Amino acid sequence: MPFKANADRRHKLAKAKYKVTNWSKYNESLRRRGDVTVWIEESAAKAWFAPQNQRRGRPAKFSELAIETCLQIRVVFGLALRQTQGFVRSVFHLMELVLPVPDFSILSRRADGLKLSNPKPRTNCEPVALVIDRTGVKIFGAGEWQETKHGTRIKRRTWRKLHLGLDLNTGEIVCS
Repeated sequence: MPFKANADRRHKLAKAKYKVTNWSKYNESLRRRGDVTVWIEESAAKAWFAPQNQRRGRPAKFSELAIETCLQIRVVFGLALRQTQGFVRSVFHLMELVLPVPDFSILSRRADGLKLSNPKPRTNCEPVALVIDRTGVKIFGAGEWQETKHGTRIKRRTWRKLHLGLDLNTGEIVCS
């Protein structure tokens, strides 16, 4: 077997060990990955803190608007939670706003019980110029590497058909 051919010389190559020892510095480096310039309204800054409530327990520091804004930024840019925190923090720094940013653990906890707002329905009644397109999407998964490594044939399809209906004026996906 090919991996046994160099077994007598393998002890000379030490395996590199990567272990995080400074977690605060590591977390900060992950947060800094999300720095981009974006501008937001002043009304969002005014509604950033949660209103006072009379429930038992620790009061929430951030409003649902703040958590929803951070989570939508996360989805739009495909960021992890720490990167989302860094992104929002950099936006506030550029705007010279002195507002705290929800921590990644707060975003994770509050995302579970949050009811996200639905997109606004179409208000205009004018006809829509609809473009319908059919395309193929290649599916990657466990079958791909098995097929290339072992030469076996996987019985399931690796391509799927995708039908999209696009609004020609706005570029919005109307149906799929």
